[in-house]
Amino acid sequence: MTGRQGNGHRGRGGRGGGGRRPEPEPIRGVRDDARLSQELLKMDGASYGRYKSLQGDWDFGDFTLTVQRVQSDPFAPPSRIRIFRPDAGIPSSAYTDPVRRRATADFLGRLARRRLKGSLLRIDTGGQEVIARSSCQVGADGALDLRIGLELPGHGRRIDGRTAERELCRRVPELVDDLDWDEIDQKGAEAFADSVVDTVALRGALPEHGLVAFVADGAVLPRRSGVSDEPLRGEGVVPFVSPESLRVSVDLPHRGTVTGMGVPEGITLIVGGGFHGKSTLLHALERGVYDHVPEDGRELVVTREDAVKIRAEEGRGVERVDVGPFVRNLPTGADTSDFRTENASGSTSQAANICEAVEVGSRTLLVDEDSTATNLMIRDERMQALVHGDREPLVPFVDLVRPLHREHGVSTVLVMGGSGDYFDVADHVIMLDAYHPHDVTERARALARERTDAEFAMPKARVVDPRSVDARTDRGRAKLKRRDMDVLVFGQSDIDVRSVEQFVDPGQIIGAGLALRVLAQGGHLNGSRTLAEALDSLERALNERGVMLLGQEFGGDYALPRRHEIAAALNRLRALRVTEQR
Repeated sequence: MTGRQGNGHRGRGGRGGGGRRPEPEPIRGVRDDARLSQELLKMDGASYGRYKSLQGDWDFGDFTLTVQRVQSDPFAPPSRIRIFRPDAGIPSSAYTDPVRRRATADFLGRLARRRLKGSLLRIDTGGQEVIARSSCQVGADGALDLRIGLELPGHGRRIDGRTAERELCRRVPELVDDLDWDEIDQKGAEAFADSVVDTVALRGALPEHGLVAFVADGAVLPRRSGVSDEPLRGEGVVPFVSPESLRVSVDLPHRGTVTGMGVPEGITLIVGGGFHGKSTLLHALERGVYDHVPEDGRELVVTREDAVKIRAEEGRGVERVDVGPFVRNLPTGADTSDFRTENASGSTSQAANICEAVEVGSRTLLVDEDSTATNLMIRDERMQALVHGDREPLVPFVDLVRPLHREHGVSTVLVMGGSGDYFDVADHVIMLDAYHPHDVTERARALARERTDAEFAMPKARVVDPRSVDARTDRGRAKLKRRDMDVLVFGQSDIDVRSVEQFVDPGQIIGAGLALRVLAQGGHLNGSRTLAEALDSLERALNERGVMLLGQEFGGDYALPRRHEIAAALNRLRALRVTEQR
């Protein structure tokens, strides 16, 4: 079909008196590279809607090009194509181990991005983190699978067939040739994978050394700017050097022995004056749950994979969370072990964030006082004298952080610059002075006072109603998209994730939305499992089937989030309903 009514673009001629015209039939018969070239050249100047006839598989001999989705007009989101090559010559040593397979895919994806520079083809490769993503996958059999965006070219609303032919029939085969294992920098690919394997091994070694985190000597923690996550370079950069008392050595598979600062289990304070690097260190630890590209400066800065950054989040909804350890004896008489609100305060939101993290398995909490609710963190002697305990429903974190570790094995790393109350409960105190760390534990203990701890009972587990986790709109269609790094649009709900600081990649937000859909539709949330058990079930399925489990038919890019960010998105879904506490 030709003419504007066939392009399906509403508000710009997309509907005429007779409604939307039928889409063109897919091209029949032989569908190989020569036929694709011929058809694209024939389409030159035709109505843009003719592009839809390209959908389906095209045989290029050693690979298959699949046109998965065609944009409705030049102004719509890009079209999507898939390139599948069963044999790209990748040696088994690069894909039999799951960690090396993920690293190899990431290396090839970044190479593809460089090769496609200046073209209309776009591949999602993320930033400094090496995360499993849909855009580039290496199969357990060595097959290469690329998912690429393409802005199909047009002159206004007419097809630019010559440019499209160049991109699909020449640029794509050139890319496939460039990614052939015999053509790439094999030593570079091996070194890239070795680096990721070492990072994973280092993180895995933390428990046996009694550590929650490790920062290698020579690491570069500062970033280039507030909008760039690349390392700061040049004069003035201070490489990290561990205090001797905290220095630990760890043997890695490829780098050999590395030394650096071990952050022990328990309660660790990071202190120092303003602008001396406290929050920079904590930010590096937040990101240490992810692997990083070589020469990032933080590739040997690792944190236990269950570490969760905690902050206050005024205004968020809370659905039947047991915040009893922190909030007791409300004037309203409400049961804080089964707490629900549409508009949490700073203190109750922070309490809920801690309890939700612990509920789904976090045993390492990261806290920066700058983003917390002060009244949940401390209550000094004069305030306690004025407002007696029987009139204050909040139990400050300083009274709970020690039993949280002693009784439940939950460690905490806190940045503190304005209160010495945490000296009383700290196991270790690290002071940052012009980005240089110093162990000042003994000096802090000399200033500490005796303190009586409160009790911390583990929060009750919750059972979620899977019917409340619905990605469909009122028209029955699934709807998943994101608005920057702030909002996940999930069906009829907008999930505010701006305060979930360990979302480090835009694709992870979409990945979280897809994970919520799989949790509900895949039977993981089945009305009887607790939330933690449902996440365990999803993780087993992901380990078996990989990241593509989340969105095999999804027409866009996404990356794999951790269980903790999936849970955070679920907990911020205002339609969420909890049927039971255990």
